[in-house]
Amino acid sequence: MDPIRSSQLPKDVGMQLSASVASHLREQIVSGRLKTGEFLRIDAIASELGVSTTPVREGLLLLQSESFVRLLPRRGFVVNSFSQGDLRDIFWAQAVIAAELASRAAQKMGKEGVAHLQHLIAEHKAAYKARNDEQVARLGHEFHRAINLAAESPRLALLLGSLTKQLPNRFYASIEGQLEETFEYHPIILDAIRMKDSEAVRSLMYRHIMGGGDHLVDSLERSGAWGEPPASVAKSVAKSSAKPAVRSARGGAKAQPAKPAKAAKPTKPVKAPARSKAAAKPAAPKGRARA
Repeated sequence: MDPIRSSQLPKDVGMQLSASVASHLREQIVSGRLKTGEFLRIDAIASELGVSTTPVREGLLLLQSESFVRLLPRRGFVVNSFSQGDLRDIFWAQAVIAAELASRAAQKMGKEGVAHLQHLIAEHKAAYKARNDEQVARLGHEFHRAINLAAESPRLALLLGSLTKQLPNRFYASIEGQLEETFEYHPIILDAIRMKDSEAVRSLMYRHIMGGGDHLVDSLERSGAWGEPPASVAKSVAKSSAKPAVRSARGGAKAQPAKPAKAAKPTKPVKAPARSKAAAKPAAPKGRARA
């Protein structure tokens, strides 16, 4: 196992040390730095992190409850497999529940709540321009949290919280292309909430979260989280610096078609999604959650 420095532990305010250890190891498993079948030695991890063995053992037990690791009798903890399908399943479950909560919030949120969301969007953009990654992650999370709480469905929100904890917050903030997409989706989600269009809010939130999952899967695949990246992926990464991908309506990315060598014509800038009535009637999501 690669050396782990204590400074790498998540610094979330109020997070218990055992949860912090679990979050750090979970990130290494999801990113592929800890491989399937690799043994996790409690004493070694404690020494590398500069903590006692108790929070390490408790953190590993928490990861066992989430199926990230398993305990083999008389041998210790070992990393379970974590596939692209596992990651997509986590985002699908988040998307379905978050979409239902957002739909309910649209009917219950008042002017004060709408104003709070508007303020969070402005602060989020300011933090991004200031390159304050910690603030970017916090404010993005707070936008979704405010909507979830406004739904007044605590059991459903608790279930969603247990799913989001399976991925460290830093993943959500560092997804390639996700921040730009977030700045497109959050305002039109707010517009739909302001108009109390529950179905529009449901669809937008579902597509927003599923798009984030697609970005994370693509990013981890390029980094070799599930083995060496395919040659085609390596080539696309090399070309990406020269020509960005064009976003599809579903939040993913489409590869640029090859063009014959000739003088390029000026192109018009890509417009952000419309922020009014056009955003209020998108296609309904594929799944819905019922409390």
